[in-house]
Amino acid sequence: MTKKDKLLKKLISRSTSFSYDEMKSLLTGPGYNELTGGKTSGSRVAFYNSTTEHIIRLHKPHPSNQLKKYQVDYIIEELKNSGIVK
Repeated sequence: MTKKDKLLKKLISRSTSFSYDEMKSLLTGPGYNELTGGKTSGSRVAFYNSTTEHIIRLHKPHPSNQLKKYQVDYIIEELKNSGIVK
């Protein structure tokens, strides 16, 4: 099982300790890139997949690096909508 597979399994299990850095690492596997600058600067971030033109937008968690439950649910739903998660 690869690191990306382990991260995806952790995300799908809705772990309460899923960090922003883990999410960022997971999204780079299927081709997402973090957009910086403009409206996505600061705590707002967007991850863009140039192949599918799919965008995932969210706020960086702060002060801790752990994603909130609603953010994990949102990412899972977006990955399902894009066909990455079944």
